[in-house]
Formats: sequence, C-alpha cells, structure tokens
Amino acid sequence: MQRCSPLQGPALPLIVPGLVSGLPHTQPRPTTVFSIMIEFKRLWHYFTRYIDNFLLAGLFLLMLVGLVVLYSASGGNFGRVSGQILNMVVALIIMWLVANIPLQQIMRLALPLYIVGIILLIGVAFFGEIQNGARRWLNLGITRIQPSEMLKIAVPLMMAWYFDKTEITLRLRDYAGAALILLLPVLLIARQPDLGTALLITASGFYVLYFAGLSWRVMAGLLVTAGGILPLFWSFAMHDYQRRRVLTMLDPSQDPLGAGYHIIQSSIAIGSGGVAGKGWQNGTQSQLDFLPEQSTDFIFAVFSEEFGLIGNGLLLLLYLVIIGRCLIITANAPTQFTRLVAGSITLTFFTYVFVNMGMVSGILPVVGIPLPLISYGGTSLVTMLLGFGILMSIQTHPKLVKT
Repeated sequence: MQRCSPLQGPALPLIVPGLVSGLPHTQPRPTTVFSIMIEFKRLWHYFTRYIDNFLLAGLFLLMLVGLVVLYSASGGNFGRVSGQILNMVVALIIMWLVANIPLQQIMRLALPLYIVGIILLIGVAFFGEIQNGARRWLNLGITRIQPSEMLKIAVPLMMAWYFDKTEITLRLRDYAGAALILLLPVLLIARQPDLGTALLITASGFYVLYFAGLSWRVMAGLLVTAGGILPLFWSFAMHDYQRRRVLTMLDPSQDPLGAGYHIIQSSIAIGSGGVAGKGWQNGTQSQLDFLPEQSTDFIFAVFSEEFGLIGNGLLLLLYLVIIGRCLIITANAPTQFTRLVAGSITLTFFTYVFVNMGMVSGILPVVGIPLPLISYGGTSLVTMLLGFGILMSIQTHPKLVKT
C-alpha cells in the first residue's frame, strides 16, 4: 500500500493556502507611491471641493509669471521674491477660506463690512499716517492697514445687498440710494488724496448699477453730467500733481525729467522689447535702473522689454482666459445678489488690467494702479484673491444660494 506524502492528497489544500498566505508577493497590495497618490487625490478633492480648478490654474500661472518678472525687476533680489511668495500664501489661504463660505453668510457681512470700512476711512482722515504727501494708511500698532483696499470689495457687496433688498422694479430713488452708498467712500478716499483708487471704486459701483438694470439713457445722462462738471473738477478738486499727470500724458516731453519721466522711460522699455523681447534679465531699462517703480506699478514695462510683443500677447490671452471664466460664473449666478457681485468683481479686475497697461503705455495718466497678480505688493494681492474667492463661492455653492 502506497503511503501518501504529507503534502499530497486531501491535506494539500489545507496546508498550501496557509503557506502561500504568508508570502508577501502573493497578496496584491498597493505600493507606497500608489497609496500616497490615492491619499493625495482624496485630500485634494476634500480641500478643493469649493474651488474652481480651472480658475485656480489660471491664477497660479499668472502669479508664477509675476514671480519670474519680479526677480528680474528687483535685480535678482530673492528676498523680495520670497516676500511676495509669502504674500501669495496668505492671499491664497484667504481665498480658500472665502470660497468655503456660503453666499448667505457673505451677504450678511456686506453691511457690517461697509460700516467698518467707512469708520476706518474716517479714522484715516483724522489719524492716518502721511506718506508721499497722502494720508492713506492707518497705524494699528501691530500693523498698518489701508482701508481703501477693503472698500474695493465692501462697496460692490453693499450695493448688491441694497439692490437685493429693494423691489423687483427699481425706481429712481432706489438708484439714488445706491449712489449715496457709492459716493460716501469715494469722497473720503479722494480726499486722502487717492484719485486712482477712488475712480476704481466708482467704476465697480457703476458695474453694479449696470448689472442691476440701469438703462443706457440714464447712464448716458450721467456721463454727460460728469462731462459737464469736469471743468469744475479740474479747477477745484484736482491737486496740482494730478493735473500735471494728465498734461504729461498728452505730451511727456514737456517735463522729461519730472512728471514725464515715468511715461518716457516705460515707452522706451516697451519699444526696445520689439517682437520677441531681449530675454529674461536682459532689459536695459530695468537692469540699469532707468525705469521707476519697476517692481510695482511699471512692472509691465519690464515684462514688455524682456518678452516683447509675443510675450505681451500671451499675457493678455491669460488675462482674457481668467476674465472669460469669471464672466461664465457671472452668467450662471443663481440670484440677483450673486450676479451683481460676480459681475462687478469681474469687470473691476478687467479695469485694473486695462488701466495699468494703459498707464504704462502712455494712453492713460499715471494713477498708481498695480498690475493684478503681477506687481509686487501684499494688500492688492489679498484684495484680488479675496474677490476671486467670492466668485468661487458663487460657482460652487449654487444650491445654497438659489431662492
């Protein structure tokens, strides 16, 4: 009689699985890299569920361009670049926080934010620090703030909240109330003086009026009225340096070493860039320090000299992609409040780009407006990304804000 081996016969299925199960290569497990990728994807989805990824990609790309140009404009000063990176981190965190807030809560903050902004502007008028002949900053001890930046967001929010509370058919007195909401901060900011910011806030308010349904006839009447009082504004409201800026725009050669210096040098930089540009860090106007404010208001001239007409076209295309995405969000906004806020933020962003490029190119007066997401500076960057955070909240909380 043949004797069975211990590993043969019926006992084999009972023994072998136990042996095989102890071998690490026989049980499929995800690799460490694969596990990390899955976990990263899960965390990314969790933290970006209220983030518009397409818009975020455009903003990231634009800020990356800003860091590259800033490094060249600052003469290779990495300390300045690292400071801007810190500004970006803070601004992105604020954008993420705002994007996660439902619009009902943001809507409730419109009135308190506006009131706080007005109080701070009044505080600037009495206790603000004077810098370069203007009283724009308020020293709170641990930090300094520029309240006018807050009003760039607070004014359109407040006006949108006001129109949302009024009747469906707007009457003239409704528009008059909105005009008072707009004029109060504008006059306080113009008094500092900060005419550029005052005009931008005025533009953001008019965008709200436009999206609220203000007729073209009324808007045309307002423009005619503004044109009629322009001589009075020129004679009695504008400061001497502001009038010189307007005259210099028309003919910079009148004062080539004074008020016309900025426009002349920026025009030289843009022209010397040609079609393809001189290359990164090879611009003569910026590297030889002929160009003033080359890290802030006139950074577009640095970009133009180094990357030329082709670079300018690509930069404009990137701006247009971001603006187009924001217009889509505006068109899909589910309520009147969200539509007014989204439309105003989008067109105000466009106005920033247009005014800065026009100023640097010499077709608009110099008003000290930074190039959005490119120029060095923390306050304007935080304000911009806060606005984009509101747009993302509108895009990703549609069910929460529909009425």
